Amino acid sequence: MAISFLDKTDLKILQVLQDNGRLTNVELSERVALSPSPCLRRLKQLEESGIIRRYAALLDPQNLALGLQAFIRVTVNKSKQSRDEFTQSVQNWPQVLNCFALTGESDYILQAFFTDMNSFSHFVLDTLLATPGVEDAKSSFVLKEIKNTTSLPLDHLTAN
Repeated sequence: MAISFLDKTDLKILQVLQDNGRLTNVELSERVALSPSPCLRRLKQLEESGIIRRYAALLDPQNLALGLQAFIRVTVNKSKQSRDEFTQSVQNWPQVLNCFALTGESDYILQAFFTDMNSFSHFVLDTLLATPGVEDAKSSFVLKEIKNTTSLPLDHLTAN
C-alpha cells in the first residue's frame, strides 16, 4: 500500500480518529482545521485506500466478566495442512482476539480472554489441544495491564 498521497492534514485526520472514531464529520473537520466537505472527501479516500480498515467500539473485558487474559504460545506440526487447519480453526474461537504467526520457538501466539481458570482450562484441553496438528501450548497470564492502545505511531511518516 503506497502512502505517498498522505499530507499533514491526512495524518492529523488519522491521529484524531485513532483517539475518537465516533466524531461527526463536522467535529473532525474542526479538529483538523478543514471545512467539512474536503474533510469528508479525504476521509473517504483514506477508507477506500484501506488505510482506515474499519471502525469499532473498544469494550472493557473486566466490565464484561472476562478478567482472565492469557497469551498462549502454540506449536503446530510443520506440515502445510496442519498450519492451514490451525489458521482456519482459530477464526472460529471467540475467546481469541488476536493470533500472530511467529519466528522463534513457537509458531503462533494467541491473545485470549476468559471468565475464569475453568473456562481457560476447557478451551485449552477441549479446543486448542484437540485441534489436529497442535503439538504444544504454553500459556502466560496477564497480571497487570501496563499499556494498551490501538493507536499506531504515525510520527515516522513524513508529510508532504
